Amino acid sequence: MIKLFNHYFDRRTLAKMFMDLLLITVAFMATLVILTDAEELTVAQFGQGLFRAVLMSAGFLGVNSALGLYDRGTALNNTQLRARVLVSFLMMGVIVVGVLLLLPVKAFWGHTWAVVIVMMATGLLLVIQVLTGEILAKSLARRRVLVYGTGVKAQAVGDSLKRPASSAELCGYFASPNEREHLVTSWGTLGSDQTLTEVVTQKRIDEIVVALSERRGGSMPMRELLDCKLAGVRVTDIATYFEQELGQIRLDAVSAGWLIFGDGFDQGFVRTTIKRLFDLAGAVVLILLALPIMAVTALIIKLESSGPVLYKQERVGLNNKPFNVVKFRSMRTDAEKDGVPRWATAGDSRVTRVGKVIRKLRIDELPQLFSVLNGDMSLVGPRPERAFFVEKLAQEIPFYAVRHSVKPGVTGWAQVRFPYGATVEDTKKKLQFDLYYVKNHSLFLDLVVIFETIGVVLTGKGAQ
Repeated sequence: MIKLFNHYFDRRTLAKMFMDLLLITVAFMATLVILTDAEELTVAQFGQGLFRAVLMSAGFLGVNSALGLYDRGTALNNTQLRARVLVSFLMMGVIVVGVLLLLPVKAFWGHTWAVVIVMMATGLLLVIQVLTGEILAKSLARRRVLVYGTGVKAQAVGDSLKRPASSAELCGYFASPNEREHLVTSWGTLGSDQTLTEVVTQKRIDEIVVALSERRGGSMPMRELLDCKLAGVRVTDIATYFEQELGQIRLDAVSAGWLIFGDGFDQGFVRTTIKRLFDLAGAVVLILLALPIMAVTALIIKLESSGPVLYKQERVGLNNKPFNVVKFRSMRTDAEKDGVPRWATAGDSRVTRVGKVIRKLRIDELPQLFSVLNGDMSLVGPRPERAFFVEKLAQEIPFYAVRHSVKPGVTGWAQVRFPYGATVEDTKKKLQFDLYYVKNHSLFLDLVVIFETIGVVLTGKGAQ
């Protein structure tokens, strides 16, 4: 994994994105050089062409990111993959034609050929995506990982390493002499008669993940772990592993000390100011773009049933301060006639016919953009919860209050990583993604979340 701007990326994904960017740029620039007379191809013209090529390439990366084609954690069947590839190809055609019409290159008369060649390059990349899924996955070496431990935590690490989307290869487990629980079968345990350093050398291990259920009583061979690290082998604790590999901070692996003494949780003036400016600019643009959609939504809600168009509810925000969140009403007016707060569930009978559509497309969330303008919310952050549930969840779930150290968001890392949850257990799983965001939030991560939110809206993933 590679850390960029406080966010972890799989190195193969980055390599694939770079190759896509490079191929489309080269295809356009080659067309420019071939079809332009030598005397007209000045440095200025070349620079203009390069700028347009990068715009096209960036558009391709943005579309593919929104469609989840770079997301190794999303398992797509063949039909889903082909459908998204087709959408990507059509959107890329719009982008290429749009760039050349809005930003024509004066000395470049071969617009038609430019479109053809760039689209051929795009089609080639997408065909490779369909046929192989990840052509670079086989060409780039995967990290060879040894899990130190054989208990429930070690098993959890092993299960994550066995995922098809994993960026590492599980080589086996090494049992601690003092660990009491052994959930890993004997065939998966390495070197019962060898030392840790001998196993690491023999199996050519790149990384050791320490995943012990019990660390006291000399359960960790500190000297051997240090020797492995000095020999170039990466030694990672379980909490850091889950943060880097899965983009979450696991509640069953983290401690207060790890949160306190580790990096992250930057809440400085510069970061706060940049985030606020980004929120203001983004909210204004999105409101202007969404005004027609909001007007139509308000009309059809009013036509379907009597009652208010908007739904106002008190939620808990930054530093536990209450505020009113406003959404388009998607449920019947008597949804909580007994006065007992409850989460929405799959197939909830309280949701209206219009409500099912606007919830699936996330249109019901659009009025919250005005909450972003007045400073109660941010574009990206943990979803705000009702005080009734916050009080209950804070008592049942450790570190739940940490999510209130940043402004709640219209969308968030948990929303694009985990489907809609309606239980305490689901909330625990979503909190693990919220903690990752609070710890590593940056403008770059906000942009990643926004791109992935577009993909969620396009696919309807996780709607309730």
